[in-house]
Amino acid sequence: MTALALSVGDPSGIGPEIAIAAFLAREAVGLPAFYLLADPALIASRASQVGVSVPMVETTPAQAAQVFAHTLPIVPLAARFIDSPGRPDPANAAGTIEAIDRAVAACLTGDAAAVVTCPIAKKPLYDAGFRFPGHTEYLAHLAALHSGVEVMPVMMLAGPDLRTVPVTIHIALADVPKVLTTELIVATARITAADLVGRFGIARPRLAIAGLNPHAGEGGSMGLEDERIVRPAVDILRADGIDAFGPLPADTLFHPRARAGYDAALCMYHDQALIPAKALAFDEAVNVTLGLPFIRTSPDHGTAFDIAGKGIARPDSLIAALKLARRLADIDKKAAAL
Repeated sequence: MTALALSVGDPSGIGPEIAIAAFLAREAVGLPAFYLLADPALIASRASQVGVSVPMVETTPAQAAQVFAHTLPIVPLAARFIDSPGRPDPANAAGTIEAIDRAVAACLTGDAAAVVTCPIAKKPLYDAGFRFPGHTEYLAHLAALHSGVEVMPVMMLAGPDLRTVPVTIHIALADVPKVLTTELIVATARITAADLVGRFGIARPRLAIAGLNPHAGEGGSMGLEDERIVRPAVDILRADGIDAFGPLPADTLFHPRARAGYDAALCMYHDQALIPAKALAFDEAVNVTLGLPFIRTSPDHGTAFDIAGKGIARPDSLIAALKLARRLADIDKKAAAL
């Protein structure tokens, strides 16, 4: 079986220690095989700092699955890291980016089954000259670089009981009405529906479309965006044969009975999507990037610099991300074989 490629993330954050913790829990939680793209010296140092012993071996992507049962496979980076838990350093940017680059390249050549990424922090990358808004946009750039085809990445938070997709993501709330368009909602929903079919194996996905305003605008009395922007998008999607419905009031969209009626909820802005996803399953939710020519998952949390190196970071969300990546890769492989 081809292993998953796990990038180490920002080495000053909790990425190294949750990768170690996930590996040490591999038998107890039934973890699929992965290899870690990292500086081996950094991983050894962090294991010592958090007081655990972990067997490690430098290997190649092709050999990783064979050794995973007994040792943590590490594919070493050319860059070396400064080990400074809790203190992000722009000097680590080169290795952080190299790990992502090599994970994507391995996935596109078939040397890895999927890409799983530990969290990165934007500021140390920006300080080192990184010019992409974030992880997701950089992954889309890499996909286009390798394939020659521009892609539109879509962020999904997937938990045991809820999948949410923010149509607008990392922008100020005041800018959302300016950015939100019927075309953007339609494009996001089409990609979401296609990946729910092709990668999640849902034959006819049901998409609940949240309204932007309280009570979905209440007929225009609380804002006109829902009638002028959101509702036309729903009409276009339904004409396309996609089972979309809305705009729906967001304050009644996430209780258990409502969740039973859809496979994913499209939300108009970041917090509308992420608050319910994290409130319901903070330790189990997974960030999935849709619309890419490879599978990518990630924990739903950040670098947690405040607890890095203290040995208290929980690997639950990373474990969920690894398991989901494996499941999506297996579905993808079966679909390709048909």
